[in-house]
Amino acid sequence: MKQGTSVVIIGGGPAGLSAALTLAEEKVPVSVLEADPIYLGGIARTVRHGEYLTDIGGHRFFSKSREIEDFWSRVLGDDLLERPRSSRILFRGKLFSYPLRAIEVLRKIGYGESLLCIASYIKSHFLPVKPAKTFEDWVVNRFGKRLFQLFFKTYTEKVWGISCDRISADWAAQRINSLSLGVAILNALSPWRNGSKKVKTLLESFRYPRKGPGMMWEVCAEKIVKAGGTVALDSPVDQLTWDSPTSQWTVEGTNTDGVKFKHRASHVISTMPLSALITALRPPASELALAAARSLRYRDFITISVIVEDGGKGAGDGIFQENWLYIHDPSVKVGRIQNYKSWSPEMVPAPTSGQSPRTFLGVEYFCFKGDGLWQSSDQELIALAKKELLTTGILKKPEQFIEGFVNRQEKAYPVYDECYQDHVRTIRDEIASRYPGLHVSGRNGMHKYNNQDHAMMTGILAAKNIIAGENLWDVWRVNQDAEYLEHRSQTGGLIDPPVKT
Repeated sequence: MKQGTSVVIIGGGPAGLSAALTLAEEKVPVSVLEADPIYLGGIARTVRHGEYLTDIGGHRFFSKSREIEDFWSRVLGDDLLERPRSSRILFRGKLFSYPLRAIEVLRKIGYGESLLCIASYIKSHFLPVKPAKTFEDWVVNRFGKRLFQLFFKTYTEKVWGISCDRISADWAAQRINSLSLGVAILNALSPWRNGSKKVKTLLESFRYPRKGPGMMWEVCAEKIVKAGGTVALDSPVDQLTWDSPTSQWTVEGTNTDGVKFKHRASHVISTMPLSALITALRPPASELALAAARSLRYRDFITISVIVEDGGKGAGDGIFQENWLYIHDPSVKVGRIQNYKSWSPEMVPAPTSGQSPRTFLGVEYFCFKGDGLWQSSDQELIALAKKELLTTGILKKPEQFIEGFVNRQEKAYPVYDECYQDHVRTIRDEIASRYPGLHVSGRNGMHKYNNQDHAMMTGILAAKNIIAGENLWDVWRVNQDAEYLEHRSQTGGLIDPPVKT
């Protein structure tokens, strides 16, 4: 590490805070600037509604990397609970166990439909679409047209808001891979396949902070400060200036009270959206890079957190016990429904004397900022959530609904459209050639749909490169092999050994 090395980190989410703790523990001066005035953790924050706690999107703490697992243990220790992994799919008004069970599938979709799915799968195996450029191509090749239309198309287009033939095949390769709803059905209906190919099993449990994912990042920030770093909320960055003669960055912004701030450092790790980063750079980025940044798209996210009467004796017994339900029903707008009590009992306060048992649900909607759903008032969104909980049968009667809260999350998911790779490549080349000491990490910081542990890896590797004084690790290779997070692996960590850029 060069003498005088210092770092500013933009963003206090998993990637930024993991990088900051790595640097602070090596005695590197580091400052974290988080735009949110209240919460750390980014999308992995815990939002508080009195004693009721919301996890935006749902964050399972599970990784194939021992280094990441050890990081979590070191930060939270006994405050991490071991929780059972459970989810179901609502399809055609029926709930399917996930992974699927053969008898249940046969009973609920029928032998005729099952045979059509298998026939379609066989056809796709012998007559694949080549080259597979889109999500639709990839899924049809792997599972057949029938399964694509039944199980993938409606839900995927609900999540992304664009046609499956406009979504890059990268999305399917990265997120579905060899274990998916389609593979579960095929193996449930055709056990003969198991002899020719061993299917990896879905993880059965995961760890989870007692008070939601934000607890991890709040304690992580405390450790950063204790190690000598600084963490500042309400610090949205709007300009980064590179001064070549001094080899220094100046990072500037203005908080919600109108107070300006300025930090100088030899390195910057940015987890802010890649599109926003490029427009904030000085000297200005090229028009080619700016055009690429303007072309990057994001999917926004609304969670309506709802207090409801549970009616059961345990965690979600009266509603559902799963962590969440995937809603494949095209008649409703909701994409997923979470039961926070099933994540941790401490997400929901104990009932007071004379109060009926309650649980706390997260009713999740995918949208674009500015569309009708995003522009709806909180009252309209809460009414929609109540209506769709009744429509789906999650609530049996209107009286079960007690109160709702709206949480809006901008830029929750980078969109993998047909051109995103070219745009990201243009921006990467621009940063590498014109802006020394600028590193990108995290989901939005790289416009890459990283899971929480992968986002952390990119932050830690960026920090390790700064400490080493050279780029020993290529952060862009994290999660590149599309090995899905929830497959158990015996291969060990994903960080070591170093990978030269």
